[in-house]
Amino acid sequence: MTVEQIERFIGSEPAPYSKVFLKARTVEGIFIKAPDFSELKKKNFWRIVSISKMQEYQRSKDINLSRIFNGQEFVKLSAKV
Repeated sequence: MTVEQIERFIGSEPAPYSKVFLKARTVEGIFIKAPDFSELKKKNFWRIVSISKMQEYQRSKDINLSRIFNGQEFVKLSAKV
């Protein structure tokens, strides 16, 4: 997917978390805007905190709990309620 497509989804995301379909697997979590957000976005990379680490991230705001994914690997994005 392109940067514009992903950015449009993030901007209109009404659900508490997203489901990201990659070419090889599916990831459920939230997109986060860390200090390096604009640097990564230029290269079509995105930080996502998975559901399993979400409570710990909300408590600590530690960006090391996130993983960086390449937007070119995204096949589909959907909002989860």
